Amino acid sequence: MEGTVVAVVFAIVFLLLVLKSGTRVVNQVERGVVFRRGKALPTHRQPGITFLIPFADRMRKVNVQIVTMPVPTQEGITKDNVSVKVDAVVYFRVIDPLRAAIEVQDYVFAVGQVAQSSLRSIIGKSDLDDLLSDRERLHEGLALMIDSPATGWGVHIDRVEIKDVQLPESLKRSMSRQAEAERERRARVITADGEFQAAQQLANASRIMSDTPEAMQLRLLQTVVEVAAEKNSTLVMPFPVELLRYFDKAAQQIGSDLNARKVPAQQPQENAEQP
Repeated sequence: MEGTVVAVVFAIVFLLLVLKSGTRVVNQVERGVVFRRGKALPTHRQPGITFLIPFADRMRKVNVQIVTMPVPTQEGITKDNVSVKVDAVVYFRVIDPLRAAIEVQDYVFAVGQVAQSSLRSIIGKSDLDDLLSDRERLHEGLALMIDSPATGWGVHIDRVEIKDVQLPESLKRSMSRQAEAERERRARVITADGEFQAAQQLANASRIMSDTPEAMQLRLLQTVVEVAAEKNSTLVMPFPVELLRYFDKAAQQIGSDLNARKVPAQQPQENAEQP
């Protein structure tokens, strides 16, 4: 009787040990790929508690979170023969745990190597202006180049971004001089355009004042008010040139009237001397 009890207890303990050895917990961010006698099962295990056959099953956990992997700085020559150093960052995640566990030995390392070679390739196919200004198109092309082989590994490339473009110091100085010259050109154009508009407005104002003499008097009074507002002890009265021209025209009109009066008085004398 005692031997039977010992055997039952031993069997229960052995069963518990077997169940414990075959029990696995898959986290929410992981998927379990089970290898049974060396062969992968067609379906992966979902998050939660899963049971394996002791001594026959082996499970490999694959993380399905988005991985942020920086790409080391790559040096290359652009299409327009400029030596640059470019670094980037790749965002990817596993969408097929079976392929990620079977098709490639280390998918993280494989994606990193493909990203480095693709970045060097994209540098050689692009101009410097594209690397500096048209990065969205380069991001799409770079993501497509990396995603082509990664799809066979069960990995999806979410996004690829170029972080920094390092230029030679001589090129930086040349670009700064070019930018400075461009800003100076725009400043001169704006100044010339302002002077042109001011000249147009002054010409319009002069035409209005010439057609309306009262406008000149109002302008003169406005100038006097502005000068008097400074509370100076001396008040300078500007004498407009148009007023001098008015006196000049009046003097010429008076002289022409006098000459017109003298001519009729001389004609009768000349007619009297002819007989």
